[in-house]
Amino acid sequence: MKLYYSPGACSLASHIVLEEAGATYEVERADIRAKKTAGGADFTAISPRGAVPVLVLEGGEVLTEGVAIMQYVMDSAKPGALPAVGTLQRARLQEALNFISTEVHKTYSPFFRGLEGAAREAQLALLNGRLALIEGRLADGRDYLLGAAFTPADAYLFTVTNWSKGIGHDLSAFPKLEALRARIAARPAVTAAMKAEGLI
Repeated sequence: MKLYYSPGACSLASHIVLEEAGATYEVERADIRAKKTAGGADFTAISPRGAVPVLVLEGGEVLTEGVAIMQYVMDSAKPGALPAVGTLQRARLQEALNFISTEVHKTYSPFFRGLEGAAREAQLALLNGRLALIEGRLADGRDYLLGAAFTPADAYLFTVTNWSKGIGHDLSAFPKLEALRARIAARPAVTAAMKAEGLI
């Protein structure tokens, strides 16, 4: 398998999950603005959307969208590590992944287009509201987002909340989230993926 990524982008979550699964894979950096890979290929020929992550499978099939990639990787490289399809626990994982994708990830996105003034303050309030929901979920003392076990939802949440630093957003109002982030950051797979992307 081959993962196309952009350092620190949402593709980091897929990179972390590949490490967590012990998968055999390679990576190649993609410049999502220039639409070129590190090797000089046209990235839109690999993924017409020109966005990361992109996972090219052994047979040449191309899989996009991090939520799909992360579940596919765990199910195929480490069978049984995720809750079984059709169980409530699997639905809870998909619930968490979709919340992060649609409500958290997409709430960070406007900051990268240069929000200022009242528009920035309104977006910060929206982001803080989303993160407050996660803080509340962690109030029962659970180790990870879904309970005792690390899942792809943790990798995704860690990745997108990393963006707070870059946009000047203080996470100190969310101590349980910060503690979760510290636990995730300490995982060897996270360290390996971040080192590979030049982030640490």
